[in-house]
Amino acid sequence: MSKHTRRDFVATTVGATAALWAAAQAQSTPVAANKDLKRIYDEIGRRHDETIARLQEWIRQPSIAAEDIGMKEGAELTKQLALDAGFQHAEVVATKGAPSVFATLDAGAKHTLGLYFMYDVKQVDPAEWSSPPWEGKLVEKLGLGTVLMGRAATNQKGPQSALLAALHAIRGAGRKSPVNLVLVAEGEEEIGSPNFGQVVHDTPQVRQALGKTLGIFMPSHSQDLDGSVTISLGSKGDIECELIASGEKWGRGPTRDVHSSVAAQLDQPAWHLVQALNTLVTPEGEPAIDGFFEHVRPLTKEEHAMLDILARRMDEKAALDSLGARVWARNASWRQALEDYVSRPTLTIEGLVGGYGGIGGKTVQPHKMTAKLDMRLVPDMTPEDIMAKLAAHLTKRGFGDIGIVKNGGFNYVTSTPASSELIQAQARVYRQYGIDAMLMPRMGGSWPGSLFTAAPLNLPAGHFGLGYGERAHAPDEFCLIESKNPKLHGMNDMVRSCVDFLYALA
Repeated sequence: MSKHTRRDFVATTVGATAALWAAAQAQSTPVAANKDLKRIYDEIGRRHDETIARLQEWIRQPSIAAEDIGMKEGAELTKQLALDAGFQHAEVVATKGAPSVFATLDAGAKHTLGLYFMYDVKQVDPAEWSSPPWEGKLVEKLGLGTVLMGRAATNQKGPQSALLAALHAIRGAGRKSPVNLVLVAEGEEEIGSPNFGQVVHDTPQVRQALGKTLGIFMPSHSQDLDGSVTISLGSKGDIECELIASGEKWGRGPTRDVHSSVAAQLDQPAWHLVQALNTLVTPEGEPAIDGFFEHVRPLTKEEHAMLDILARRMDEKAALDSLGARVWARNASWRQALEDYVSRPTLTIEGLVGGYGGIGGKTVQPHKMTAKLDMRLVPDMTPEDIMAKLAAHLTKRGFGDIGIVKNGGFNYVTSTPASSELIQAQARVYRQYGIDAMLMPRMGGSWPGSLFTAAPLNLPAGHFGLGYGERAHAPDEFCLIESKNPKLHGMNDMVRSCVDFLYALA
């Protein structure tokens, strides 16, 4: 998921933060609430070590959906973390795949907020890490400060731990949460949430509880390296699928791996797949599936205005550097690259699987080759339409034998109005910290938000939180704990921002 930048924090002490809140909320928030916040902020500082230990405990539980490792244990730990944070009810909900968790906290408040968590994580190769991925060690990072390194440090256990820490601090200060909470946590986000709909839509008590919420909140590290913040109003849809070429289905080439010397006599399924893939894109890498762009919805005037502001305020060089790139695709301008990010559908080869991949060579002709594809969708595109067009495109060009297997993906685009209270509350809280957050029509990444934003729930949904993290899905993933960069917030500020957000929604 992409990170966004924020402005410098104007005050760093607990007292200054409380005063800033009081000044911003003086006309609408009772004095008692400001006193509550001061007590809660003190409690956050007092519980700092406890917060870090809780995150480390969570990271030490590897729950990898793609490898079916630790899923039951991950669900049980997530359930216990919710109970420890003050949820009166928490249960593990079975699905056709990995279990989910459903929890409720009734504070007797006027409003109820929905929370989305995920407890599954991406795979790791420990040899690629400078610190063990399942230990969550604290290490010093030049230019940043103390970071916690481990799988899920920023995606998503770090931000989620901050929200749990906020609830611990509120209770520790002798106060109740200012809003009631409904939590749904899944264990298959990293493989496209294939069974989460069973929980959100098909489990009556879960759907009923979510229907009473004012929206769904996913904790996130939302700062970019320059300190700025961008609020995303939605996300692209996503399809993950495989194209499989085999000698058996093709009717040509070998039906088992053979010596490469017989390539003079037998057709090769691997080249057959490569030739099929070549028809899917233009020489410039643009998707070339027949009708792929047919239903792409143009950006609105308001969305163009958001992009104009982003292009002026965001640092293009920093954006390129963060991606390890030098130029944008199709040699686009900075403004066009931002527009492409939010409005252009994509077709990506995630990986090619088959044959020999070890050290040195091996004179083998594989009988089967697989391409793993990822397609990002924008408004008015549907997975059903695109999958049908992909099959028709291949058949028309003589590749009807290529097998197509849909593995998952988040399918539908999510969208939340900027005028919704969920988004407005985010902007208000960021302003309290001296941050003038920018709006982005949608992020290029995906999550199962459409289960909340589309029918039957039709809820606003968004990501929120101060703080900084890097390298999600990659080696040496980390989140910032103690910041030495005046533009960036550490864990305690992330926890405070979660407290402030709950109070803003109240």
